[in-house]
Amino acid sequence: MRKIATILAGLCLTAGAGFASAPAASAATPCPSGAVCIRETDGSILSRNIFYSYGAHNLSNVTGYRVLVNSQTGGAGFQVCFGYNGVNCSEVARETGEYAPYDMTPINSVVLVR
Repeated sequence: MRKIATILAGLCLTAGAGFASAPAASAATPCPSGAVCIRETDGSILSRNIFYSYGAHNLSNVTGYRVLVNSQTGGAGFQVCFGYNGVNCSEVARETGEYAPYDMTPINSVVLVR
């Protein structure tokens, strides 16, 4: 019995190490539930680009094509805006999930709406 337990423990450690050290190259960081996120070009999401509260969120150093992810619940949406503090904004996007890459260079704020 002890031998079987030792073998199983070894297999678990080996399998766990294999999964931890070899993540998929295309794996993207998930956007937390209830948030709107801006995904970096490498698939990661910086903590400064995760937005939970309704209202305007000014952006800093977000340029180039980025994927926006809406993980809000209850039909909440977001807008991208050319001006700071939610000025000159797009239509409200309410669909959940990832949006096609968008050129964020001229965008200066994101507004979360109910």
